[in-house]
Amino acid sequence: MAKYYDEPSRTFSEYLLIPGYTSPECIPANVSLKTPLVKFKKGEKPSLTMNIPLVSAIMQSVSDDKLAIALAKEGGISFIYGSQTIEDQAAMIARVKSYKAGFVTSDSNIKPDQTLNELVAKIEQTGHSTVAVTENGESDGKLVGIITERDFRLSHVDGNSKVSEYMTPLKDLVKAEVGITLEEANDLIWKNKINQLPIVDKNGNLQYLVFRKDYASHEEHPLELLDDKKRYIVGAGINTRDYMERVPALLEAGVDVMTLDSSEGFTEWQSRALKDIHAKWPNAKVGAGNVVDAEGFRFLAEAGADFIKIGIGGGSICITREQKGIGRGQATATIEVAKARDEYFKETGIYVPICSDGGIVHDYHITLALAMGSDFVMLGRYFSRFDESPTNKVKINGQYMKEYWGEGSARARNWQRYDLGGDKKLSFEEGVDSYVPYAGSLKDNVALSLSKVKSTMCNVGVLNIPDLQKNAKLTLVSATSIVEGGYHDVVLKNTVRVEPLSISLSLRVTLDAEKNFFKKKVVKF
Repeated sequence: MAKYYDEPSRTFSEYLLIPGYTSPECIPANVSLKTPLVKFKKGEKPSLTMNIPLVSAIMQSVSDDKLAIALAKEGGISFIYGSQTIEDQAAMIARVKSYKAGFVTSDSNIKPDQTLNELVAKIEQTGHSTVAVTENGESDGKLVGIITERDFRLSHVDGNSKVSEYMTPLKDLVKAEVGITLEEANDLIWKNKINQLPIVDKNGNLQYLVFRKDYASHEEHPLELLDDKKRYIVGAGINTRDYMERVPALLEAGVDVMTLDSSEGFTEWQSRALKDIHAKWPNAKVGAGNVVDAEGFRFLAEAGADFIKIGIGGGSICITREQKGIGRGQATATIEVAKARDEYFKETGIYVPICSDGGIVHDYHITLALAMGSDFVMLGRYFSRFDESPTNKVKINGQYMKEYWGEGSARARNWQRYDLGGDKKLSFEEGVDSYVPYAGSLKDNVALSLSKVKSTMCNVGVLNIPDLQKNAKLTLVSATSIVEGGYHDVVLKNTVRVEPLSISLSLRVTLDAEKNFFKKKVVKF
């Protein structure tokens, strides 16, 4: 006989948080949203953490290199979509890792005996006018000088001249050693009135360049998420078909973390992929999912998943529940998986972070998901609305919109995400093609959303996510309570249209009355 659950599966909108004691120290400025991304052992620190609990969905219409950079600046991580060629996905990863973030690994380098013509070609190739001159022409070679396009005019010199003749030699360069802080580097830049500062190791090998303009960017993004080489952290989605070819290319490009992307992760295919990847690349970080219950969580945890995603059918463009009749309310799924995660931690001493993927409609749902046990949330529709998403902005009925489509739609045709080991094709759609209201910049919207999260946490009386998970009090709400939670029994001003006719009629009556009054006065006198 089939197993039946007595309780209905519930969504985030069916819950509210109960306020707790708010101490004088419990203010939004003191709230930390730092959270683990990958598994770690009790007493140890995770190898990857985030400064905010937000990651972007693995979707063509959401996560490319542009959005990945923007989100990393705010402290979160994008998972660049895998429904593209291996080469194209790796190129996106590489662009994120090479993007300037304070300390920059030089991607424009040349040897001193190369020609100015070769230098010009290098500048055109990279788009960077400042070129490091090293003995071997590599980014980590022994530094011998710096040359910029301002140091020569090709129309006035011989293009076959050597770079060494026009570069600023090492003896005339202001430089610093590894270990200097970004603030200290900036002080040196301003003190010496230079535009860039080379950072070398004790042997004189080039490690980084610090540019004057990059410090200002760093000041604007205090939570930016960087690796040990001061590069932005970025993730990528992979599938259970070509992972043995895709993973090494992504690792070579510099990817920090990957996740198996599937509408349903409780499968032998994901277990095999996790074991194969970790066997060949032991240091690779790979999440898995999606699951909706304790059994699914334990299956993937024992297979070696570094984090586990929760949710089937809860996304705004996902129609898996409608098409297949599988899934679970996102709140109920999160609560059960979080309990399984905690039990697994007690048994094994290994903490496997969980990610609530889907079902986030309002900003407060983020706080609820965290309170229910999620370590972070994955958002698709939310990020698709911003300038930085890869889709077109269009005007429909006078309103600006952004295109947004699911990976299971006919437009994306990401059959690998719905792979059950059969034919290499998308048999039927599990997602739709749609529009979402345009919302502006990622930075502004993320700041607003997280200000709500922090404010709510203060109302609950906590200053960090672990305490929220431990101390939060949640209550189910009735259908009437849900209605009561929004505005009711009023008419909003911006929905009322004042008819000009009524105004003109009233005015006309007034004028006629005044006219008759004066006529009477004239007759009387």
